[in-house]
Amino acid sequence: MSNVKLNMPYLARHEGVWDGSYRYYDAAGNKVDEHRSRLICRFTDDPQHPYHQTNHYSWADGKKEVRDFLTRYQFGRVIFDNELIYGWCSEIPEDDLHRTLMLYWNRKGEEGLELYEMIQLSDCGQYRHRVWHWYKHGRLIQRTLIDEQRVSTQWQQIKGESFAGDPV
Repeated sequence: MSNVKLNMPYLARHEGVWDGSYRYYDAAGNKVDEHRSRLICRFTDDPQHPYHQTNHYSWADGKKEVRDFLTRYQFGRVIFDNELIYGWCSEIPEDDLHRTLMLYWNRKGEEGLELYEMIQLSDCGQYRHRVWHWYKHGRLIQRTLIDEQRVSTQWQQIKGESFAGDPV
């Protein structure tokens, strides 16, 4: 079993395939974008990349995007470091109900753009809700609300491109 999975039991509860929707709002609360998603969250035996997440996005106009996040485990956190972002994921030990993860990202190539994310997992482990706060040079510019439902714990069965609403 992955060291990160043992050391981050809150995160370990997120393993699987999640279908959902992302809704983006400007600082004034106006919806500016929306799309469907399928996230594949998995732990690996690779000590260099113990947590691996693949995000599939699909918009109503037919646009599709895939983002792949290989991570490392360092300083008691999952570390994201790729061409798009540098950041971390941490459990919140003060949460006595063991539901909360916090993430921080710095967008590469976009000076001053930072994001804070809070993830809440339901007690049954089948639903999660996320909120992102986007900051540009310290000022809030956008929020993202994400609602997801676990559709499978068998991420190993996912082959190729898949999106929310498609069969698992």
